[in-house]
Amino acid sequence: MSAGAVTLADITSADWSLKLGAIGQVVQGVADVDQCVAIILTTPTGSDPLRPTFGCDIWRYLDHPISEALPAIVRELKAALTLWEPRITLLSVAAVPVLDTTTQSGAHLNVSVTWQLKLSGPAGAGPNSTTTVTLGAAAQ
Repeated sequence: MSAGAVTLADITSADWSLKLGAIGQVVQGVADVDQCVAIILTTPTGSDPLRPTFGCDIWRYLDHPISEALPAIVRELKAALTLWEPRITLLSVAAVPVLDTTTQSGAHLNVSVTWQLKLSGPAGAGPNSTTTVTLGAAAQ
């Protein structure tokens, strides 16, 4: 077993999964939900052969004018999270083009999703969490 690996005895939450990009590590609780939200946002619909409807179908708005694409992207993000992450209440979704000094300025989107765990009680009762991903960026 590798040094720093997590054993079954170390897992204290009912919600956990393997941590992406870290061998032998897990994420638990709110960090697990955050990772799941990021996975939903960055998985193209149809790319998981065992769950063909899993993911978010925002890729079809590539090359659309940004004024047309942004409302559709926000709608797709909301629909995907409502369907695939029942543990959260979605509070807000924002998609903003990344404007920088590169020749590809505006080619990527920063997507921020603010959500709250449903188990924390009625809306507004628990702490809010925000998951932010950049879409269109090279994998890191």
